[in-house]
Amino acid sequence: MSVAKTYKLWIGGRFVRSEGGRVMPFLDPAGRAVADLARATRKDLRDAVAAARAAQPDWARLSAFHRGQILFRAAEQLEDRRPLLEQRLRDWHGHDRAEAAAEAACAVDRTFWYAGWTDKLAQVLGSVNPVAQPFFGFTIPEPTGTVVILAPRRAPLLGFVSALLPALVPGNAVVIVAETLLSVELAEILAASDVPAGVVNLLTGERLDLAGAAADHVEVDAIACFGGEPAETRAIEEAAAGSVKRVLVRDDPPPAAWRDPERQSVYAIEPYVELKTAWHPVGF
Repeated sequence: MSVAKTYKLWIGGRFVRSEGGRVMPFLDPAGRAVADLARATRKDLRDAVAAARAAQPDWARLSAFHRGQILFRAAEQLEDRRPLLEQRLRDWHGHDRAEAAAEAACAVDRTFWYAGWTDKLAQVLGSVNPVAQPFFGFTIPEPTGTVVILAPRRAPLLGFVSALLPALVPGNAVVIVAETLLSVELAEILAASDVPAGVVNLLTGERLDLAGAAADHVEVDAIACFGGEPAETRAIEEAAAGSVKRVLVRDDPPPAAWRDPERQSVYAIEPYVELKTAWHPVGF
């Protein structure tokens, strides 16, 4: 008799059991139980937000080059484990060999691509502003803060990294909520890639259990929902209004569409920054 592995949550740089002790089976396309996922509770969400909140200032204070080097290391880890990820996509998510290879290759490339933007973002989104007075006016992008991401469901590898990386690049800390088994494999890769504890926190379980609590949480600065039903996204927007947080509603296309080069863009990073304009007298 085989015993299914129970995968844990990743909070504050540690793999932990759900506070409620609940699990949910993850089924492969044939309906077989592959493993059990921890089913996160609202308490787990609060713990993850607290960890992200504590880690975010130090992550943002790192030089852009340093953040880029850490994300490059994550890309190297993905590349090293690409054969395993392809196997997981075939066994756990029903991809054929060509689909699995294409998704894994694109996920690696996209991680390298976003890693390269950490020290170039300010040049594209920032500006020097012409003014009619003797002042030097300039605009610079700053991280929003703590971001909750409700991860895509349809491209478990490529969709996950495409949702996560734009928020990390400018210096945000992230709590990402996923319903797929492969996401935990990715958390194990990030744990070995020098990403500081608490910068990325992974919760698995039912999205509906956590979306409302995330939107309500006053220490969450932005929430991104990929592929939600209209009623779900409307409820998130209504709950978020109480703390005036940014809500981003994004689609979740089929896996092949996630590989479109237009899915990677510096303007995917822009919603996760605040543009700060400063004025300084000329000649002082």
